[in-house]
Parts: sequence; structure tokens; C-alpha cells
Amino acid sequence: MADSVRIDKYLWAIRAFKTRSESCEACNGNKVKVNGTPVKPSRPVKPGETIEVRKGAVLFTYRVVAPTENRVGAQLVPQFAENLTPQSELDKLHAPVETFFVKRDRGTGRPTKKDRRTLDALWDSFDD
Repeated sequence: MADSVRIDKYLWAIRAFKTRSESCEACNGNKVKVNGTPVKPSRPVKPGETIEVRKGAVLFTYRVVAPTENRVGAQLVPQFAENLTPQSELDKLHAPVETFFVKRDRGTGRPTKKDRRTLDALWDSFDD
């Protein structure tokens, strides 16, 4: 075990992300904070630090117990990271998904370019 390890590698190792590239993209997109500060993928993490990860509408919070570079099994994750995510945030995972259905008459074909831009703007408003 190392004293410190890159944040992108650590988040992948504790299964916060499925791939290292996803972890790296999240760091570059300011979706990962260590002790309240946005970080780059190469920043080392040390035991005791608090990591916040924004994934969609949910803000996951972890405390580093022990850094690891190797991906660990799901049952071993508590040895390396303590999940501090409040239940209110976890409830957002199971919230009913609001679907938006734009009424289109049957047989009118594919959406026009204007329709597509409207739909994209609607979806983008929920990502923020």
C-alpha cells in the first residue's frame, strides 16, 4: 500500500467509477472535490481526506481510510474508503424518473432540427 495515490486511480480502485477514464473525466469536469476544493486527476490523496463526487443528481461523499492503487472487490471497499453519503442523497438514486414526452402526431416522422434543439435544451437543463 502506498502513502498516497492519484485521485483518479483511487476513485476507480474503490469502485466510485467503472473506468479510470471516467474517473479522469470527472476530475477534469470539476465533479470531484477533496476537502471542498476541485482537483485535477493527478492530485494525490492521503488517509483522512474527504472526497466529494458528483454523479448526476447525487453527491457522494467518501473518507479515505487507506490509499490503494489496485481495484478492490466490492466487499473490501470499506477497508479503503468510508462512505459518508447522507441518506437524502442516496434516496435520489431511487427517485422516480420524470419522463418528458413531447406529443407528436402519429406518422409525422422524425423530429425536425428545431424539435431536436428544443429536446436537447430540455435534457441539458436537467444535467445542471
